[in-house]
Amino acid sequence: MTSDLLLGLVAFAFASSITPGPNNLMILASGANFGAARSVPHVLGISVGFGAMIVLVGLGLGQVFETFPWARPALAAVSVAYLLWLAWRIASAPPPERAKADGRPLTFAEAAAFQWVNPKAWTMALTAVTLYTAGGPLAVVPVAAVFTVVNLPSIGVWLLLGVQMRRWLTSPARLRAFNWTMAGLLVASLWPTVAPLLG
Repeated sequence: MTSDLLLGLVAFAFASSITPGPNNLMILASGANFGAARSVPHVLGISVGFGAMIVLVGLGLGQVFETFPWARPALAAVSVAYLLWLAWRIASAPPPERAKADGRPLTFAEAAAFQWVNPKAWTMALTAVTLYTAGGPLAVVPVAAVFTVVNLPSIGVWLLLGVQMRRWLTSPARLRAFNWTMAGLLVASLWPTVAPLLG
């Protein structure tokens, strides 16, 4: 990979990882509701899970959509249903003092598996593989590595923001408003997935 191509990949990985999307909104809410330490497995699950997704997409899994045209709308339907359920979990999250008993953040495995129903993750993976893996199947490995390295601190920013907001969300009314806002934004993030199905 040339230095120009690597620089372009790093810029793309950063821009797509730091901008709002289902992962970042969920990490923000997790930091606010559960704190940093309990949310670390969620953060690691996103980064490692997405890196693995890039490798598998680069090795040919993305061609499933070309072979089976019905797979894309089926995945979209599953994604929408799962994200709506996660939005409800965020909206109904208990206050921090009850969170240890009544709720929990996503585990490492759940966060890694979530990448497969995350519309933004699919878009990022397919774009990265298309633009940056011209050197054969093994070219996908450095692309996945770059994304994992860049993705981790990008998501960490959202976690720290959520942790900082935790100090402000001390009243039940503020926390409830925050959680419902995060749930609403998560549902709104589904529009790019739902819009093509309606048209």
